[in-house]
Amino acid sequence: MAYIPADKRYEKTPYARSGRSGLLLPRISLGLWHNFGDDSNRQDARDLILGAFDHGITHFDLANNYGPPPGSAEINFGKIFQQNLAAYRDELIISTKAGYTMWPGPYGDWGSRKYMLASLDQSLQRMQLDYVDIFYSHRPDPHTPLEETMGALAHAVRTGKALYAALSNYGPEQTAAAAKILRELGAPCLIHQPRYNMIDRKPEHGLFSVLEREGIGCIPFSPLAQGILSERYLEGMPEGSRATRNIFLKPETVARHRPMILKLQAIAKARGQTLAQMALAWVLRQTAVTSVLPGASSLKQIESNLATLQNTKFSPAELAAIDEAVAGVDATKAGPPI
Repeated sequence: MAYIPADKRYEKTPYARSGRSGLLLPRISLGLWHNFGDDSNRQDARDLILGAFDHGITHFDLANNYGPPPGSAEINFGKIFQQNLAAYRDELIISTKAGYTMWPGPYGDWGSRKYMLASLDQSLQRMQLDYVDIFYSHRPDPHTPLEETMGALAHAVRTGKALYAALSNYGPEQTAAAAKILRELGAPCLIHQPRYNMIDRKPEHGLFSVLEREGIGCIPFSPLAQGILSERYLEGMPEGSRATRNIFLKPETVARHRPMILKLQAIAKARGQTLAQMALAWVLRQTAVTSVLPGASSLKQIESNLATLQNTKFSPAELAAIDEAVAGVDATKAGPPI
């Protein structure tokens, strides 16, 4: 049967403006980092994407290297889009990125104009799209002039292959410099995608203030620290979980964090939320944050994530208790920033 989206989809989730732009994004978007590669069930992936749209989630975030293998998440998303969502293209925000290794040789990585624009063309081909809404520089390149990488983003916007330019994993000073270049090139930076969660708080040390000053939105990834900040590991290591499959998150990492997880779970329970919901609400409380990018492996998870929006306020006592629970945790051991 042909897919027909829910009539009341736009009544189910609030939207927020990205910085000082005109673009509204759902407060909770859907990241396709995991669960959309060739190791995933195609029907499950379809149900996730269409179910998310039925709930008003209009923003789907990809990157050239998402999979596994790299590129497969874009291919699989493209198939689902063409078969079910093509008629609703103007209702969707689709983003992709370039910056990590994609093909062998000197032109398949980092931030040269050659790599950035070739990667975008490949992404469009994989997804069978004429354009993406947001194109990111996935990470800063220490060996390429910032002007070159930003020039590639601006070129993508000027040629209509992307509507907006964006950054991911850039530090505060790099972000300010990149924003200045993009503004001068006529392609202002729309949004920044940093890693941010209760464990990894680096954006609080300068990045958020730069984003607010520059009028740039923020959409943090890994808000659940690869699942550490969820109920998944409260009682052990469930079969099939990321930790058991050694996908970035290791069993020893979960074991090391379990005392913290149990403390946070108690705070969340007192708030009437799950641990994952509290973790998402904690990220969304930041005034600089436009949207947040959790992944999902089931429609039930998406629905639970959206229920977060019923309670995003924190008392000073709750924030202090969270700070105490995570004190001393080594954020660098919770997974890589990709």
